[in-house]
Amino acid sequence: MVVASPTATFGLPEALRGIYAGAGGLPRLLRNVGLPLASEIAMTGRFLSANEALKFNLVNKVSASLGSVVDEAVQMAQKVAGISPDAIIVTRAALREAWENGSVERAYQISDERWRDGLYAGENSKEGLKAFKEKREPKWVPSKL
Repeated sequence: MVVASPTATFGLPEALRGIYAGAGGLPRLLRNVGLPLASEIAMTGRFLSANEALKFNLVNKVSASLGSVVDEAVQMAQKVAGISPDAIIVTRAALREAWENGSVERAYQISDERWRDGLYAGENSKEGLKAFKEKREPKWVPSKL
């Protein structure tokens, strides 16, 4: 997740330096913004403003000010920290698997095979379901995954 400063810029300037954006930058950009815009960014050196990056789903939000970016990012992180650590570990891994894998079905299968048993056997899944049933806030424990 990304909270961008209103003054941030985003781009892939490698072609301007005689190289290309390796390490996965090109396919990741392509998946986020589509071929036309990814081509323009990668082949012309175009930079996106923070608001353009938000419009094209490269960031989650643009902070209200340069000075509030860290506080706003911490607020988002606190929301994540308030959720079952097991659920966050598995959800993040499954999102990454789906991002990296060309097949939705295979990404699900890999994640499910790797994480399902440990997640559902753990204390946090039991606590989360019990708390829901009892209409109370769950009390998470550190992950054992």
